[in-house]
Amino acid sequence: MDSLLRDLYSHQQWADAQYWRAIEQYAPAQADPAIRNRLHHIHLVQRSFMWITGDRRIGFEMSKSEDFTTHTDLKRFARETHGIIDQFLSQLTDSRLAEEISVPWFNDPPLTLKVSEALTQCVMHSQWHRGQNAMRLRALGGDPPAMDLIFWYWKGRPAAQW
Repeated sequence: MDSLLRDLYSHQQWADAQYWRAIEQYAPAQADPAIRNRLHHIHLVQRSFMWITGDRRIGFEMSKSEDFTTHTDLKRFARETHGIIDQFLSQLTDSRLAEEISVPWFNDPPLTLKVSEALTQCVMHSQWHRGQNAMRLRALGGDPPAMDLIFWYWKGRPAAQW
C-alpha cells in the first residue's frame, strides 16, 4: 500500500485520539452539541468511506449522534471505527487502490474515483472537521492540541493514545 496514504491514516488515528483526549479534559467541550455532533460525523464518514471502498455486500449502517447515550458510547464508536479502518487497510492491495468505484451519494452527475482518491478524501474530510472542532474548543475556552501532520512526523509518528 502507498506509504503516504498509510501515513495519512496512521496520523488520522493519532489526531483523532489527540482530540478525544483534549475534549475529555475540558467538560464544556464534552457537553457541547456542536462538538459531539461533529465527532459523530467524522467517524460515521470514516466508516462510510470504508464501506464505499470495500465490497459493499452488506448495506451501510447509518447512525445519529443521539444513538450514543454517553460520551463513552460515542468514543467506543470512534475506536471501533479505527479498528475497522485498520482491518481494511491491512488487506488493501496496490491493485485495489487503482480500481475505480462509484460514490453513491453523487448522482447528478455520477462520480467515479479510484479507491486511493476516495481514501484520500476520507482523511482530508476528517482533517477539516478536526480543525472545526479545534476552533470550537478554543471558543469554549479550551486548548486544542497541535495535530498537524508535521507535528506527527516531528514526534516520530507516534501511535494513537486513546
